[in-house]
This record gives sequence, structure tokens and C-alpha cells, in this order.
Amino acid sequence: MKSILLLLQGLLLSSVAPMPNTDQNALPPRAGIEKTQFGTFPDGREADLFTLRNAAGMVVKITNYGGYIVSMTAPDKAGKQEDVTLGMPSFSDYAKGTPSLGPIIGRYGNRIGQAKFTLDGKEYTLAPNNNGNHIHGGPTGFDKRLWKATPIDGKEPAVVLSYFSKDGEEGYPGNLSVEVRYTLQKDNALRIDYKATTDKATVINLTNHTYFNLSGLKRDVLNNVLLIKADRFLPTDAKQIPTGELQAVAGTPFDFTKPTVVGDRINDTTNTQIQYGHGYDHCWVFTDKSKSLKLGATVYEPVSGRFMEMFTTEPAVQLYTANHLNGKLIGFNDVPYTRRFGLCLETQHFPDSPNKPNFPTTVLRPGETFKSTTVYKFSVK
Repeated sequence: MKSILLLLQGLLLSSVAPMPNTDQNALPPRAGIEKTQFGTFPDGREADLFTLRNAAGMVVKITNYGGYIVSMTAPDKAGKQEDVTLGMPSFSDYAKGTPSLGPIIGRYGNRIGQAKFTLDGKEYTLAPNNNGNHIHGGPTGFDKRLWKATPIDGKEPAVVLSYFSKDGEEGYPGNLSVEVRYTLQKDNALRIDYKATTDKATVINLTNHTYFNLSGLKRDVLNNVLLIKADRFLPTDAKQIPTGELQAVAGTPFDFTKPTVVGDRINDTTNTQIQYGHGYDHCWVFTDKSKSLKLGATVYEPVSGRFMEMFTTEPAVQLYTANHLNGKLIGFNDVPYTRRFGLCLETQHFPDSPNKPNFPTTVLRPGETFKSTTVYKFSVK
């Protein structure tokens, strides 16, 4: 009888569900990806938002409209996760247009002089959308296209975006098939892999145009300490088209070969290049010419302690210090995006390469595959 009572007691206990853990802060974050609807176009097409999380608590939100990085968090030295990129609260904000707050840029990132180039003896005319020049793929570049999205779940969640750019789109030759893969890695790094093929010779220069603000969107970036592993940069004319010269950074406000505060020389009006860019809006050429994944730049925000490393296979990076933001854009938590409230590190080939034979080629031909990788890794110090 005693054994029967013990058996019944055991069955009763096993049938009682355990009490749930109501302390959500005690639960470790679950790595993975979630898809939600972001917005609807007037023609009924829907844009989605993909939320990627890793086990460390970092969160990245990406939409397949333009491939925008809508939000990205990283911990400060106290472990507090906060936004470290400039994004907008709603789909309608992106549909109206933004000053490239985090999208995929293509077919050609940066500028092409006089909005034209000659390839294999034929001249191609592009849309002039920047002082008579062509910039960031034109008025309807990759940042204004709805991409096909494939989410990939797991400990390192990813979303693969693909787009077919037709021959003649924005004036570019060739049917171009493009794939961009965003992967949130376990070590608090966002990896971006680009791939493209064409059926006709064309030019290509893909990049991402995220504005970083490691303070958690609390202050501008003038106190950031920046290192760029580049001994030369590309001086430009007054319309910011490279002259073709590769100028040494030594002795100029463009020398970030040692960690230097961004605001120290950004207003050096005695420097013509600073005048042309209204601050920093130039392309730096990496000292390391290899095509392997290499450290290209670091950014340190001393108050929060956040530290970002940028690795890339590209030969150069465009540093832009939000010289033209004016506070009219209101981001998350009603934060106005004012002048120099972010900085961009756009990994790329050189601007205006199609018109500069001495620059590394950006020509892609049938049978070739364009590949590029950039990684933004976050830590504290």
C-alpha cells in the first residue's frame, strides 16, 4: 500500500506544470530571426522588417526595401544595449526618402563625374543627381528598390537580399543579378557579403551607407576617436569629383594613421579639401592593398566605451561626417539628426573610377563574379 501511495504521489507531482520564470531579465536572449510587416506601397507591394538577434543580446533590424539597416544595438561599458546607427521610426519615413540612412548603395556608390562614362568604346549617360554628377546609383538606385528576402535562422541569423537590375536601369549597361547577405555573428559583429554577376560589361561599386553614432544617439560624433589604416586619400575638385591624384595624408587634416579625435581638424577652413567637403567627405586608400579581409578603421566613443572595428576586402573607404544633416529628420525617441550626428564608413572602390584609367577598375564582365565583404564588429574598452 505504501508503494502505491508513493507512486500516486509521484504521478501527481509530475502532472503539475513548473512555475514559469517571470523574471524576463534572467532569460538569456534567443538567437534567431523574426519577420514582420514593415509597410505597404500604394500599389499593394509589402515591405518586410527582419529582426536579427544573437545570444549576446545584440539586435539588428533590416528591411528589404532598399536593404536599409533600420536599427542596430550594441552594449556600452555597463552592458547597456542602445542604438548605434541612425534610423527612422516608420516605413513611411523611408518611402519618403532619407539622406541614405543605412541602405545598400548601387549600382555605383559615390560619384561619377558629369554623369557619364565610356566602356569598351561606348559612352553611357547616367542621371545627373548631384551638381551635374551622378551619385549613389541615381535617383532610383538600389536604395529605392524592393529586394527579395530570404531569412536564415540560427545562432548566427542572416537575411539574404537579392535584386535583378535590368539592362539600362539608371543608364547602366547589362542585366545585373545582385545578392547582399547580412549576418549577425556571435561576436557582436555584422557581416555584409556582396555578390553580383552580369550578362554585359558594366561598372559596379556596391557599399552600405549606415551612419554610426556609438554614443547611443546622445551626442554628435566630434568626440569620437578614429583610426583609418590609410596613408593616402583622394583629393577632389569643388564638385567633389576626384582629381586623379593619390595624396599622402601626412601633414594634413586627413591623417588618421594614429587614433585621432574626429573634431580636432574637421573645421580647418585653411584646407581647401575640408572646404569642398564641408568637413570630411572623402575617400581614403588603404595602405594594405591585399584583397583579403583586413582591418580598415576603428572608432572609439570615450563616454560610452563602445569600440567599433571595421574590416573589409575593399581597397578604400569613404568617410562622411554628416555635414549636411540639419535637424529636420527626427529619429527614434524624437532625437533630431543634426549636423555631425553620425559618421559613415562606406567601404568601396574609388569614386569616378570609370573615368580614371589609373584607378583600380570597377568593370564587371560576363563570366566574372563581383564579391566583397565588410564587417562591423563591436566591443568596449
